[in-house]
Amino acid sequence: MGVIIKQSIKGTLVNAIGIGVGFLTTFFVITHYLTSEVVGLTRIMIDAAVLFSSFAQLGTTSSIIRFFPYFKDEESKNHGFFFWTLVVPLVGFLLFMVVLTIFKQPILNVYADKSPLFVQYFKFVIPLSLFMLYQSVFETNCNVLMRIVVPKFVREVGVRVALLVIYILYGTHHITLDGLVVGFCLTYLLAVLVDLVYLFTLGKISLKPDLKFLTKPLVKDFLFYTSFLILAAIAGGITPLLNTFFVSAKLGLSFTGVFAIANYIATVIEIPNRSLNAIAQPNLAEAIKNKDMEKATNLCRSVTLHLLLSSTLIFFFIWINIDLLFDILPNGEEYAAGKWVVFILGLARLSNSALSISNNALSYSRYYYLSLFFTLLLTISAILLNLCLIPRMGIEGAALSTLVSYLFYYLLMLVIVKWKLDISFLSRQHLKVLVIGVALFVADYLLTHGLIQPRLHIAEQSLWVQIGEAVVRSLLWLAIATWVVYHWHISEEVNRILDKMLRKAKA
Repeated sequence: MGVIIKQSIKGTLVNAIGIGVGFLTTFFVITHYLTSEVVGLTRIMIDAAVLFSSFAQLGTTSSIIRFFPYFKDEESKNHGFFFWTLVVPLVGFLLFMVVLTIFKQPILNVYADKSPLFVQYFKFVIPLSLFMLYQSVFETNCNVLMRIVVPKFVREVGVRVALLVIYILYGTHHITLDGLVVGFCLTYLLAVLVDLVYLFTLGKISLKPDLKFLTKPLVKDFLFYTSFLILAAIAGGITPLLNTFFVSAKLGLSFTGVFAIANYIATVIEIPNRSLNAIAQPNLAEAIKNKDMEKATNLCRSVTLHLLLSSTLIFFFIWINIDLLFDILPNGEEYAAGKWVVFILGLARLSNSALSISNNALSYSRYYYLSLFFTLLLTISAILLNLCLIPRMGIEGAALSTLVSYLFYYLLMLVIVKWKLDISFLSRQHLKVLVIGVALFVADYLLTHGLIQPRLHIAEQSLWVQIGEAVVRSLLWLAIATWVVYHWHISEEVNRILDKMLRKAKA
């Protein structure tokens, strides 16, 4: 677990830089230069491309993680495993294009009334999907080779910097909306090329397949697994993006823009999950392959504990400063309509961040076919809840549908994984983290409504005073939370890191 922690810390630092660039882009460029309708257009185009690419990849990213341990051999450059990770998604993309051609017009008819801009630029979603498809494939290849930093830098920093430049060019009228959309596509094409070049520089991949290595049982297992994943991708790829599609179709792109900003804020909660899970997944797959369930259990418990701890703290600091965030935001009064969307989606992101590895454990086991049932259950429940709640509650209803769906999904998932694999993800330490989280929220509420809030009636505070007060309050809670985590011995790894920092401070 020590190696995983070290690599995930590097990845998390890259993610943090990317979040910083994303923060600048979202809160000081997009909201200033783009209308909420154009923000909604960029959001639905990206989500549509992600959805289409998840269909087309035929489960390649999951197959890479599951089957790489069987091909792993540095001398033979992993028996040409990389070749198959190129061919399978290409076949999937060609098949998907046939299906899309058939259903294109019915899809566009759904959005013609409320979101005409999406209909106008729909054709650009196709190349964007292809580029996103291979970006995911190349990143996963890097993951199994235990080289996550460069592809993460490309995605989290490189892509965001390029998009920042494109937004500024559009906002300063150097390019039109057509240029903005084309720039989107070129950015992801460049990202794919950089990832590909980096993979070859590692010297561990080959475009020459080792056909003799492909035994009939292995091919049969791969084809069955892939066929299963196609169905899972159809269901699972839809679920995280349902809100965007439903809000765009029923409320319009302006509401999608407000929802997108709120969703971006909530997504920050999953920063640690992106790195820790990326490193943990190959190790988990190998442990399950070797039937080392004790190692798998320890790994899962450690991952869920650290993700629950870090994500809870991030969620807390976002929420206690949410009003200030909208005050700082250009046109913040428009996007403040998504305040409670942030809270509801924050809870959903928290649960997904902490428990998503349970789905990985089931997918890498011989019971992987059960994950299709769960995925379908998640998708169907999310669709029904969106249809029911959006007309009644608007964008808050879309957020609530996501939260309820995820809670139901993971509750059942934890039960099944415990029953089938005898892996228990939760322990007394997890309960301690929840207690700390609830206590922080309650304590800050009492502080702000008992001490700070009355002073606001005496004199109107300037923005800089509010920022200073927020910084001091956040640092106070961080110090208290760190002290409690350390002395309550929540995590040996965290205590070890803190001890090391204290020794350096004293030296």
